[in-house]
Amino acid sequence: MTEEVQPPPAVAKETVLRVQGLKKHFPVHRGILSRVVAQVYAVDGVSFEIRRGETLCLVGESGCGKSTVAKTVMRLLEPTAGKIELNGSDISALDESDLRERRREMQIVFQDPYSSLNPRMSAGAIVAEPIRNFGLAEGQALADRIADLFRRVGLRPEAAAKYPHEFSGGQRQRLGIARALAVNPSLIVADEPVSALDVSVQAQVLNLLIDLQEEFGLAYLFVSHDLAVVEHIGHRIAVMYLGRIVETADNAGLFGEPLHPYTEALLAAAPLPDPEAKRERLILQGDVPSPMRPPPGCHFHTRCPYAVDRCRSEVPALAEVKPAHWVACHLRPPGGPFGPLTPTA
Repeated sequence: MTEEVQPPPAVAKETVLRVQGLKKHFPVHRGILSRVVAQVYAVDGVSFEIRRGETLCLVGESGCGKSTVAKTVMRLLEPTAGKIELNGSDISALDESDLRERRREMQIVFQDPYSSLNPRMSAGAIVAEPIRNFGLAEGQALADRIADLFRRVGLRPEAAAKYPHEFSGGQRQRLGIARALAVNPSLIVADEPVSALDVSVQAQVLNLLIDLQEEFGLAYLFVSHDLAVVEHIGHRIAVMYLGRIVETADNAGLFGEPLHPYTEALLAAAPLPDPEAKRERLILQGDVPSPMRPPPGCHFHTRCPYAVDRCRSEVPALAEVKPAHWVACHLRPPGGPFGPLTPTA
């Protein structure tokens, strides 16, 4: 980061989003009759909640199910099982007309700030579209609202006449954020919102998100693979591996004392800004198993240097082993031990 990122604001207590036992399985079809021969277990029993003014970050390797969780929460993908509560109401089984009314409460910022914008619409029309869809403003009131949104995200109001190709990458993402804010949502799902941007621009967009959260009390579900970004913006972090959450803790707890072996390996692989600093690396063996054929027991046991027989047969429950620190690992029972683990032969 070349620009200092502001610390996250204080967290309020009202629950905006609660997800319980969320699953998303994709059927695999083969043959002339297109029979279902297998399932891809992209998300396999994920639970979490996000409070007003809080940022929950989902992290993990590519293919672990982070973006699928984000899209399923938004009902862009239909859940296979589980419950999604938005501001106390279950939205997991709403039909299209009822769901449309609830979409005003949740908006999404996509990873690619260019392909998520209609190239045939001006910037002003892009931001105006959700406002018109929900009948929130027309005429001069609409024009004033668009100008105010542009100012809030750091764009000049006169830029409303431009088209997406006339903006830089950072400006396009600001435009996407303005569109998400247009209907005053309580939840914003941000799916890798800064991964396509230069590092200097990343800091500007992160600062913008933090400022807007403080001003409007927004709840963020922030999907990212970049641990440096997550450390700056996240209040709580949930680590995913092969469709399951393996560890959840607050920012200081997870980065200060990771307890799951997979989290330990992720943090050990992250580059340090000091070229002379050294850390002990935990090298994982083998490849990530196929989500079509996940291993029994703990999904991570095939790569875990500490795995024991119990790990190979019994699924570990996500348990609170320390206050506000949840881990799914047989080697981390509630109450400890919390020291370094011993590799098995």
